Amino acid sequence: MRTQIPGAMTHSSVDREPFGQLSDGRTIEAITLSNGRMHLRVLTLGAIIQSLSVPDRDGKLDDVVLGYDSLGDYVRDTRYFGAIVGRYANRIADARFTLDGTTYHLPANDGLNHLHGGPDGFSHLVWTAEPFDEDTGAGVRFALTSPDGDSGYPGTLLINATYTLTDANELVVDFLATTDRPTPVNLCQHSYFNLAGHDRGDVLSHQLTLAASRFTPVGPTLIPTGELRDVSGTPFDFRRPMAIGSRIHDDDEQLRIGKGYDHNFVLDRAPNSSASFAARLCEATSGRVLDVHTTEPGLQLYTGNGLDERAVGKEWRVYDQFGGVALETQHFPDSPNQPQFPSAILYPGSELHSRTIFTFSTIAHDKLD
Repeated sequence: MRTQIPGAMTHSSVDREPFGQLSDGRTIEAITLSNGRMHLRVLTLGAIIQSLSVPDRDGKLDDVVLGYDSLGDYVRDTRYFGAIVGRYANRIADARFTLDGTTYHLPANDGLNHLHGGPDGFSHLVWTAEPFDEDTGAGVRFALTSPDGDSGYPGTLLINATYTLTDANELVVDFLATTDRPTPVNLCQHSYFNLAGHDRGDVLSHQLTLAASRFTPVGPTLIPTGELRDVSGTPFDFRRPMAIGSRIHDDDEQLRIGKGYDHNFVLDRAPNSSASFAARLCEATSGRVLDVHTTEPGLQLYTGNGLDERAVGKEWRVYDQFGGVALETQHFPDSPNQPQFPSAILYPGSELHSRTIFTFSTIAHDKLD
């Protein structure tokens, strides 16, 4: 059964309907937001962005995020298509960290390392959802409680994640979290984008700009070495627009380790500033442009290196290697074990506030670099 909320914005709407049922009988809902030009569909499982329809330069809509058509595929998913990942996004070395003299052990789900909160992380949990349609935009407020000891983490964590689709074609992602014990927290929205359309092949011709003059090189298991390396003269220099595929096959040790780009970039932004420019992604055929602004200190660039013929997505589309690019705004990987990195420890009495804004627009052929 569908329910609709009348729009406060011009042409905005919110629609909710069942998406499927889990094995324990719980119903997963799909909530569709529209501003009259863009349409965003999200699920109560993992607060997943299941589809995002965006106009091209001629006004034609295409779904620009990778994903699945069925709930069962999302339950089995190990690629985190469109999900919110946590309690700690990215990797923690040897699946453990020490905080205030106590060592905490986490499930290892990436070799010996802990990745994206582990196999029972936030991407596979059911969130409560409260849709809204206000002057700020149409959206949905998700909430989740992660109990003390959840996947080995200390403290009860209360999380709110809000998606707002504004009249300016912005998707605003806000995180708010509190805890009753010190704990690492790193929340991230993990959509894979293909601005030509989710079913249009690889993203290697997409032009990417990153506001980052340094990145964190990694060792053999993709754990940062602790170095903040200058991007100058390397395939990691995206300070000017560059095709993602132009150097992805270069004879570079870091690219060999990641099988492409799977690296955190240190964003050039003032500490504690409001959301500032982090990235721009452009696709020439459609003219679509995605600008990313964030309050986070880092951005993990992941070019879908692990996608293969087993990644069968929406409309039976096979998502091959490099079929999508994730622009994961975040704190740095393994920061609980690397005190020189910006701290991701949340303390009682404090609140985590994080905002990332994905702004969609189009550009004419003659304006592309």
